[in-house]
Amino acid sequence: MEFKVRDFINIMENYAPVKLKENYDNVGLMVGNTENIITSILVALDCTEKVIYEAISLGCNLILTHHPLLFIKPKNITNETLQGRKIIKLIKNDISLYSAHTNLDSVKNGINDFACKLLGFQNFEIIEPANTTGYENNSGLGRLINLDSELTLKDICIRVKDAFGNEIIRYSGDENKIIKRIAIINGSGENYFNMCKKLGVDCIITGDTTYHYVSDITEDNIAVIDAEHFDTEWPALKAVANEIEKILNKAGYEKNVYISGESKNPYKLFTLN
Repeated sequence: MEFKVRDFINIMENYAPVKLKENYDNVGLMVGNTENIITSILVALDCTEKVIYEAISLGCNLILTHHPLLFIKPKNITNETLQGRKIIKLIKNDISLYSAHTNLDSVKNGINDFACKLLGFQNFEIIEPANTTGYENNSGLGRLINLDSELTLKDICIRVKDAFGNEIIRYSGDENKIIKRIAIINGSGENYFNMCKKLGVDCIITGDTTYHYVSDITEDNIAVIDAEHFDTEWPALKAVANEIEKILNKAGYEKNVYISGESKNPYKLFTLN
């Protein structure tokens, strides 16, 4: 059965509707021909040059990413910019690029939900419900967890490290602090700190935090676990990719869905022996 780019778009937008995206976001088909027949799919967090070369080597002619390559509209597309080089490379190799970002964060069984499930939490509420008719009760940004049994901050740190595969965990607060209520905002979540405070959370799990935000929220006796932007999203995106592959197989589109080996955290750790 032929599987065209437009078929993939329909499947993705049924799974993570575009109307769930935030107003500032850009999602959907970034580059490509909707009539192209898909050979196989490569899933990555970002469309880096290494990911594009990986797609070429694997024979994949569609890349699915979480972060959009065209987040901001370019003024031009030339070989003199990183973004331009990527777009040119995609077009020259007839590779389509599709991105599902805040809509995939928001939707049920999206990035937020799988981040919770990977941490072993099956029951959760939405921090900021979607302002979209029909999705108010099951979609939105951030997740709120009420623990059935008390855990310490140290317990939560260990759980995060094991679930997300972090090499190290940055956290603030007393590691013996009893945690009863947790907020999870995958990616970058410090803009939700005040909202989390109003919700009475004891601990926030997120990434991309900065000094002053964490200093202030810690003074309010709320612990923060910064598990990094990459690590709070990539394991969950891989779980989503497995769900998408199941949907494709059920629909009769038996295509290889590859998990990128080049999708990596750009940060490295330096230690002295």
